[in-house]
Amino acid sequence: MRVVAGTLGGRIFDSPHGHRTHPMSEKMRGAIFGALGDITELSVLDAFAGSGGIAIEAISRGAARATAIEVDPGAVATINKNLASLGIEDQVKVTKAYAGAWSTRHQADLYDLIILDPPYDNIPYRDLKRMSRHLAPDGVLVLSWPGKADWYPFDGLEIVQEKQYGDSALYFYKHLQK
Repeated sequence: MRVVAGTLGGRIFDSPHGHRTHPMSEKMRGAIFGALGDITELSVLDAFAGSGGIAIEAISRGAARATAIEVDPGAVATINKNLASLGIEDQVKVTKAYAGAWSTRHQADLYDLIILDPPYDNIPYRDLKRMSRHLAPDGVLVLSWPGKADWYPFDGLEIVQEKQYGDSALYFYKHLQK
């Protein structure tokens, strides 16, 4: 895999082996960050992190810090290896946990940008439901979702943008305007 743009643009990183994760394509990562624009100094939550590609891309594009949550031990080892090889291990906090369990232990943590790329073959709906509580008031939550499935309704959030990519879709959410 390759970092799409930013200070680490073009650098290579590994993806976990096995069937438990599905690394997000360069095209989709590029689409997310292209749609978001300038993310300089933002905080980023990369849940269901897999390779850590989202957190890596965010740091490369100027995010201040990122948190990567992943439950698979092999994937966590891959993320840590990637961060070390790219020299950004001090900017990304890696946590081995189920996203929902992490959320319960960190209920007060808020992020400017949350990107969720859950496993399509066994979507953890209960974990997803909890993640929107971490979105800062002016933040954006991006959900990578199976292209043929109905979008996911997060409480208190509305879809502000949608992009289809063959077998996948990207949904961009913000807090409901009051």
